Parts: sequence; structure tokens; C-alpha cells
Amino acid sequence: MSEQPLPAVPYLKIPEGEDPYLEGQRCGACGSTFLGERHVCSKCGARDQMSAVKLPNSGKLYSYSIVYRSFPGIAVPYISAIVDLDDGTAIKGNLINVEPDPDSIEFDMPVDVVFADALGRKDADGNQYLSYFFQPKQ
Repeated sequence: MSEQPLPAVPYLKIPEGEDPYLEGQRCGACGSTFLGERHVCSKCGARDQMSAVKLPNSGKLYSYSIVYRSFPGIAVPYISAIVDLDDGTAIKGNLINVEPDPDSIEFDMPVDVVFADALGRKDADGNQYLSYFFQPKQ
């Protein structure tokens, strides 16, 4: 069992003694940025032009869906969201700390990326996981 939580996804980086961050890949040919590791740019098709970049921790809500039915053990309702980060990278995650009601959610509302326990889930070895979420900018 690990003392420090493990990243819930491979593009969530947890450097020792530093704050966690999301890592993307930026194309050296066209400048587009994507979440996660890749070798080919999805926008221009350039090969082997991708390099790792630290993604910003703020952006704006692009789209969302309020989820009322999910897998057993997953609390509902929750808000699944797509956020355009400040550098233009689009990422998906859950929007927290806001009521799951359309009257409480605004498109283009400023949000922050926050890192927290992955909803208390542990693996068979007892390891805890760190995940990322979005919350309205305060």
C-alpha cells in the first residue's frame, strides 16, 4: 500500500513535494494541445511533434450533463462537464460544489481544476487515488 495517493488517470501528475497537475501534449507544428499522451496531432496530423506541457488549472464551462443513473455505488445526481481550459485544451470531468440543477449552472462560468480524493475508492491493495474535478471559481 502506498502512503501517497496514486493518480486516478495517467495524465494526472503528482510530483513529490509539489502540487499535482494535469499533463497534456502540445503539437509543435500547429500548437494544439490535448489531454493525455499521444504521438500524432488530432488537428493537423503531424507525427512525432508532440511534447508534454503542464495544463492550466482554470477555464470555462463549455458543456455539462446532469447524470441521474450510473453504476451501482456511484452517488447520483452528479454533473459531468466539459471545460475549455485557459490555454484552449478541452477536458472532461465532474463539476463539484454546485447544485445539480440547471438554474445553478451557467455556460462559460469560470471554473478551477481542483485535486481531491477519488470519491473514497481504494484498490485491492488498499491504495487511495487522487483525481481532478472542476468547481466554480470563487
